[in-house]
Amino acid sequence: MKHQAPIPVRVETSHLPEFVKEFDLIARLKATLPTHDSVLAGAGDDCAVLDLGVPHHLVLFKTDAVVEGIHFTSDAPPEKVGHKALARCLSDIAAMAGTPTHAVVTLALPTQFDTARIEAIYAGMNVLARQHGVAIVGGETTTNPERLLLSIALLGIVPRSRQVLRSGAKAGDAIFVTGTLGGSLAGRHLDFEPRLAEARWLAERFTIHAMIDLSDGLAGDLRHILDASGVGADLHGSAIPISRTAKLQAREESSAKPPLLAALTDGEDFELLFTVASRTAVPLLDAWKAQFPDVKLSCVGKITAAPGLRLRDERGLREFNLRGYEHFAS
Repeated sequence: MKHQAPIPVRVETSHLPEFVKEFDLIARLKATLPTHDSVLAGAGDDCAVLDLGVPHHLVLFKTDAVVEGIHFTSDAPPEKVGHKALARCLSDIAAMAGTPTHAVVTLALPTQFDTARIEAIYAGMNVLARQHGVAIVGGETTTNPERLLLSIALLGIVPRSRQVLRSGAKAGDAIFVTGTLGGSLAGRHLDFEPRLAEARWLAERFTIHAMIDLSDGLAGDLRHILDASGVGADLHGSAIPISRTAKLQAREESSAKPPLLAALTDGEDFELLFTVASRTAVPLLDAWKAQFPDVKLSCVGKITAAPGLRLRDERGLREFNLRGYEHFAS
């Protein structure tokens, strides 16, 4: 008996699900969002910037979430989970040079949960809120079948004309980063301190052209500034401040990234990345050292008119195409 050839099957591709990466999805959704005259900066920056008629101040609005298994493990100390959940939002307020004021919390839990663990999560969140003068004024609780989710919406204020966006970087600017980078998943991602005081000090004393906090890695987050500002950048590998943890991991773990690559792509550092006019670089560094002697500040490169991101290392100046963490990326 002869085998019959398989019958061709027509696949209606218009009904197949399409999968895109995080920032592609954000771009698609952003294009459809309604807005109005009170929105000075909406989706696409660290916070929304709103003019709600508050004398002398603009209002900042931010939301962020941490998910068990993505942003923390099930055995993470619960106080640190609460700290991280709020600190992520505080870091975004810092990126706009603002001051946080009020928060609401959405808590999504499996049907079987440990009450003491949830109370400890809130205890960690409450300590950080009190430290920065944040009132937690309500929220929502709901069921999430498999894992814990904690989402925070945060309000803040910033003096009028002092907000710092991602979109102001200019060719010739010096690029600065606070702290050290890489290896954060060894523990620092749970107990970092948002750079709120440092960001406000910068905006009060210098003209900061663009700023962002480092949540997805230096290479990824710098690209947000470049895209928003319509510019490019050259980074100097020898100037990038690499954490001791990233260096130690590279020595002791065969699967670890090279330290420079970790600093560029690991993410979860929550440091500040900002640009200023090159003539400001030296006086800013000098003033910083006097004001924040315990917080490292490094000039890591310059903004260029030519688009793209390039890295100068022992092999010379070359295109750097790797990015930091991105949800939904394979």
